[in-house]
Amino acid sequence: MGNLKKYISFLLVLLLLSNVTSVSAAEPIQEIRDLIKEYYIEDVPASVLAKPTAKEITEHLDPYSVYMTAQEFDRFTNGIEQQLVGVGIVLDEDPKGVKIISVIQGGPADRAGLNAGDIIIAANGTSLAGQSVQHAISIITGAANTTVTLQYISVDTNEKVTKALKRELIRIPNVEYQMLGGDIGYIRLHSFSQEATEDITNAIGKLPGAQGWIFDLRNNGGGYVSTAQEVAGLFPNVTNAFQLRYKTERPEVYAALPQKVKFTIPTHILINEYSASASEMVAVSVKEQKGATLYGQTSFGKGSMQSLFTLSDSSTLKLTTARFFSPRGIPVHEVGVTPNIETAVGEELIVSHRDQLLAKHSTYQKLPALKDVPVTKTFTVAMNMQMDWSKLNAQDVQLIQLGGKEVPVDVKIADDYKMTITPKANLQSKGKYLLMIHPKWTSKSSKQMQNGIYLEVSVK
Repeated sequence: MGNLKKYISFLLVLLLLSNVTSVSAAEPIQEIRDLIKEYYIEDVPASVLAKPTAKEITEHLDPYSVYMTAQEFDRFTNGIEQQLVGVGIVLDEDPKGVKIISVIQGGPADRAGLNAGDIIIAANGTSLAGQSVQHAISIITGAANTTVTLQYISVDTNEKVTKALKRELIRIPNVEYQMLGGDIGYIRLHSFSQEATEDITNAIGKLPGAQGWIFDLRNNGGGYVSTAQEVAGLFPNVTNAFQLRYKTERPEVYAALPQKVKFTIPTHILINEYSASASEMVAVSVKEQKGATLYGQTSFGKGSMQSLFTLSDSSTLKLTTARFFSPRGIPVHEVGVTPNIETAVGEELIVSHRDQLLAKHSTYQKLPALKDVPVTKTFTVAMNMQMDWSKLNAQDVQLIQLGGKEVPVDVKIADDYKMTITPKANLQSKGKYLLMIHPKWTSKSSKQMQNGIYLEVSVK
């Protein structure tokens, strides 16, 4: 089993739309049988190994074990590295066809209005019911600037919809980052690619002054094992990355790879039901070692690792060779990782950002929330004593969109007791905000405000 470690390259749960099929011509079938017998995570019946083609053998294994020609493997790795020709969707199997796990922003599917949760039941007139993701991908993908017609069941209406999409080369930024309102650094990772750790550390360096961090792994289907070890090393207190259990070996714990740049406390990780594989590997280990707080929903539950075997004809066998666990042995496979703080779907970032802001101002008094305010709302703040407004500083009032930026406001004095706060632009419909007034003012009798105040705002 020691020779297997040189093959450990990555673990990927959800196939990006790259053209992965199986062809029987000149397959090194005996090599494939030997590798499966020696390394596959479970014993395989002789009747399966005796089948004449790689596809017939691997379709009796788990969904993540696949045979690929050299060309197919190139396209497959391009998917991990976030560049591909297709319509811009990530897929998983479903009894009715293939389910869209996520839609790549700005891609053909996004522009056409497809959504995560839609189930594609046919492509170019071919039914996908009962078919593998690989088979679906072979039909949906194709050359750039060609068209594919998809029939799908809408997650919103449960009705069948048919749309024609033009395939195109899609280059996906793997890391997104921005400074959220209140100096909270936000970084989103889409894939555990080879350059992911460098991209993350660069993003951290471009957000100086962050007083908290949100690391977003929602809809992240995984990537390279070595990258998961590196990313685990970005978190405070995290010394171990994961535990692997092979077919015949005892559990082995792999160390996190320390990074020169790290997230600082407090840090949150966002996960959802489509966070899988390497995402779960990082999430479960960081949660166990208290390097961050997890927000969201229980993750996908793909705790298996695939190894890559290059065959004599330059084709590749991707084979499940191990299960992974947290360093202390918490299982992930078919279980998933549960968050510390469970949120409603789509509310992960909003709740995390809110908690980050309130943790910085834990002594502030909460005022009654304002619900369903108009997008043109002007806020009136009334004090219970006459105020010395001459010391009013605009920075003492903050209106922050949760999950977004601080909103510029005009602050005006109404009288000795009241002031008005007017956003300089309309609020976002359905948006959520936090209005904070910091304790830096005095009354006319020179009495200092002891604690700040805040209220939560939701918009119609």
